[in-house]
Parts: sequence; C-alpha cells; structure tokens
Amino acid sequence: MRGQEPRSTSSCAACKFMKRRCTPHCLFAPYFRADEPNKFAKVHKVFGASNVTKILNEVPEPQRHDAVNSLVFEAEERLKDPVYGCIGAIASLQDKMFQLQHDLAVAKARLARCSSKTSYASCSTTSPFLMLDGDFGMSSFGDFTMDQGGLTSDFHQHPFP
Repeated sequence: MRGQEPRSTSSCAACKFMKRRCTPHCLFAPYFRADEPNKFAKVHKVFGASNVTKILNEVPEPQRHDAVNSLVFEAEERLKDPVYGCIGAIASLQDKMFQLQHDLAVAKARLARCSSKTSYASCSTTSPFLMLDGDFGMSSFGDFTMDQGGLTSDFHQHPFP
C-alpha cells in the first residue's frame, strides 16, 4: 500500500507548504509528494489543512487516495469558478452532451428522410448543413422525440453556465 512505503528524508508538499517538519507517519505524505507542491497549495487554499486532516482521518485508508484526488479536482474547479465550482463543470459537460444528443438526433432524422426514395433527389443537391431542421448549436432545449430511431428524450436546460 502506498501509505506504508518508506520515504526519503525530504518533506512532503504539505509539510513544506506549512513549513513544518515532516514525520515518518505524516498523514499527508503518501498523497502530497514533494514534487507536487501546487497540488497541496490548491487544496489548502480551498479547504484548509485542518479540514483536509479531518476528511482523511474519516476516510478508510484504502479509499484515501481517491478522496485526495477528489479534493484536488474540487479545489481546482472551485479556484477556476468560485461560484459553481465542480458543479459548474458538470453542468457544462451535461449541456454539451444534451447538445450533441440533439444534433445526433437531428442528423439521424435527416438521414432517414434522405434515405427514402421520394426525397433522395432533393437531399443530394443541397448542402447537408442547410438541410438540417435546426441549428447545430442550440440556444435552448425543448422536448424532442424521434419515433423510428428509438430515441426518446426530454431535454431541459440546466440552470448553470
């Protein structure tokens, strides 16, 4: 296990940041290596060393590495976006996913119309981007249902940016 590995005499990034002596049983040492000083600095700025200590003491040792990775991600996102933090990043990714799902559904519907024999001539002479029913980039999400493709989804705009 990483927490039980012997360490060199150098201090971990947390102890260096807090300007204290790093003990052999330092709680931070396995997770904040000396060569990653910014990792602890970000976590410290958002959560504080005392809170990180409390969190790490409450988490079982096999799960601490994941907990530290989560704290680092949340701290980085909170520093990028102080209002929404990681929730803003998740909402942004969800919005992109909904937009891509909509674009895919529109493209599938257009392809289905173009593959029918009656509309083949009109489909082959027009630019594919002009034939789409909607915009590629959506400004709002409405309800969208596609019968033949098996895709039935309700899209709702997220309140986050």
